[in-house]
Amino acid sequence: MFDPAPADVFTPLTLRHGHGLALSHLIEAGLDVLPRPGSGHTLARWRVLAAVASHDLSLVKLFEGHTDALAILAELGGGPVTPSGARWGTWCAEPPDARVVFEHTAETGTGRSIRLHGTKAWCSGAASVTHAVVSGWNAAGEPCLAAVSMNQPGVRVTGEGWHAVGMAASASVDVRFDGAHAVQIGQPGDYVRRPGFWQGGAGIAACWFGGALGIARQVHEGTGPKADAHRLAHLGAIEVALGAAAALLRESAEWIDRHPQDNAQRVAMRARLAMEQAAGQVMHHAGRAVGAGPLCRDACFARAMADLPVFLRQSHAERDLAALGALAIDNNVEEKKGDPASWTL
Repeated sequence: MFDPAPADVFTPLTLRHGHGLALSHLIEAGLDVLPRPGSGHTLARWRVLAAVASHDLSLVKLFEGHTDALAILAELGGGPVTPSGARWGTWCAEPPDARVVFEHTAETGTGRSIRLHGTKAWCSGAASVTHAVVSGWNAAGEPCLAAVSMNQPGVRVTGEGWHAVGMAASASVDVRFDGAHAVQIGQPGDYVRRPGFWQGGAGIAACWFGGALGIARQVHEGTGPKADAHRLAHLGAIEVALGAAAALLRESAEWIDRHPQDNAQRVAMRARLAMEQAAGQVMHHAGRAVGAGPLCRDACFARAMADLPVFLRQSHAERDLAALGALAIDNNVEEKKGDPASWTL
């Protein structure tokens, strides 16, 4: 049975070290050796993500990207041999103004050797990682994945593309590739076709949960037995939001483990959107409960309150709600009966 590390393991890391070095410490301690999604211990995986997130959201952004890359490589196979302690990023956003092209060069013993050309945006931890899984496009216009080493000619980490105060330490900048060597992973289209795509997407909700939990924990710790009724009411609202979100995350992890090869899109989107809503409630009530003092004088609290709204925008808001609504309609038509299964007790 996988036993996740206690939350207090992560507490001192970013207080003593930068986020890149903190990621290295987590890897050296073996805390990145998580159960794969759908392996029967998905909740244990999410508990570790949430534990890191509850202490530092920028650190979990790097940690989640590293562990996601390891899961992708394990699921699709064919990745390069990398040194022990390698720090991975997962950079698969595809904005219209940044595109990486895969140029095929030759077959090798570890997979298809390619060269990368173009700019990759939203590269979290680009200056800290040693390797990355990146998405791009082959000559036929098909979406592909590749693994690339960052320590080589043809890779330039820029200082461009990130100006936010929230999640500033994630350093999610643009990276430019100019003929960098890489190894293609899997077949074209495998990234989104594999079961782990939506399973991993659901894991982001666990990171958001951890961020909200960290904020809630500080409100709770600052609420004594003689707190006024208004502060207690805000704490009660936080209790409702987090309790409901935690229950749905546990249910979602259980569903994924019972259906490891099924498409988890609906489960993942429901969990993400519910957690986004819960996190918004937690932040709303936390700010009103504690007032201006901690927001101005407590660096940890203020940073979490600035980081979480930025991290939550990894959700596509109403677009995701519309997509989930379409899935609910499709599911109901297929079942040819009343309410969708997820609406029944």
